[in-house]
Amino acid sequence: MSHHPPKLSDADLSKRLGKGTYLEQLVELQAKLALIQQAFLFHGLKGVLVFEGWDAAGKGGTIRRISQALDPRSFKVWPIGAPRNYYLNRHYLLRFWERLPPEGAISAFDRSWYGRVLVERIEHFTPEERWRAAYREINEFERMLVDDGTRIVKLFFHISADEQMERFTERLRNPMKRWKLTYEDFRNREKWSETEIAVDEMLARTSTERAPWHVIPANNKKYARIKAMEAIVDAFSDGVDLAPHHLDRKTIEAAGRVLDVDQDLIDSLRARTD
Repeated sequence: MSHHPPKLSDADLSKRLGKGTYLEQLVELQAKLALIQQAFLFHGLKGVLVFEGWDAAGKGGTIRRISQALDPRSFKVWPIGAPRNYYLNRHYLLRFWERLPPEGAISAFDRSWYGRVLVERIEHFTPEERWRAAYREINEFERMLVDDGTRIVKLFFHISADEQMERFTERLRNPMKRWKLTYEDFRNREKWSETEIAVDEMLARTSTERAPWHVIPANNKKYARIKAMEAIVDAFSDGVDLAPHHLDRKTIEAAGRVLDVDQDLIDSLRARTD
């Protein structure tokens, strides 16, 4: 079956989720994420999460809900801003290569290598022939990762311009959220239509069967979090045994000697290793 890249216009921004249903599904998905992390550690799998989207679309809130479920020792979040001098003088993919997860781990990129074909394109930071070449470079980069056993989930959080204005206003009014507002947020709004064109071209050229894009309707934060987490759980659990792994016989024998536990428990654990 051929892959059909998504478009921004495909996203139904009217989708909503009530609080009760949201909390029920959140608990269930967080439990699955915890099982997935254990399975990745046991089987030596690697996972990469790519978070892109409009300013104030809810990427950070979703990342927080995922982080709540995972042990930070094998889950790392990389917030990606403008490259510093060291990276400005080198290939743009270098800083992402260095932040890829080792075996058994998951890395989340809060913005990513797609900055090359989004902000760098829109702000004219990169010559056109270089950002145009990035579509092929990114597809090859992701193909190498997938061939090396890395699972990639790419999420674009889509909101309407009106919803973004409401969230900016809320951030201005709320002292605890004011730090999220920047001058760039307001500058970026002036390039909304240009950005839409760039995003749709990015989706068309870099949504592949190996590493498809998911456009997340995010006007309702609860709906967006659940949809994003469902996409992650589906991709990371596909074909993976999520059953908690068994202890080895040496550990079980030591536990039987040291711990004051029922012998029946030790016998049942021992039987599973046979």
